[in-house]
Amino acid sequence: QVQLVESRGGMVQSGGSLRLSCAASGDIFSFNQMGWYRRAPGKERELVATISRGGSANYADSVKGRFTVLRGSAGNTVYLQMNSLEPEDTAIYYCNVVRAGINYWGEGTLVTVSS
Repeated sequence: QVQLVESRGGMVQSGGSLRLSCAASGDIFSFNQMGWYRRAPGKERELVATISRGGSANYADSVKGRFTVLRGSAGNTVYLQMNSLEPEDTAIYYCNVVRAGINYWGEGTLVTVSS
């Protein structure tokens, strides 16, 4: 069983920065991929960024150059550093872990960017 605990999001002004973290329990050595998705108001959930066990990162075009996904040295924590935030980044952000082809999700944390 995998449990994901996300840090609290928050409200930030446009152009500001915020860092999210997610701590995963369970057999971390079997985690194939960790990352973040988000659901904006009235929209479907979408990929933000993922990072493989080998450290390869993948980003949505909308966040490239602004967001960075990092994996903690112990392998059980994933971070999302968000810079140059825009009102369009307002969403509930969900931590995601893939293990043996199964997706595990955090409860989500709200990030609000004001203009």
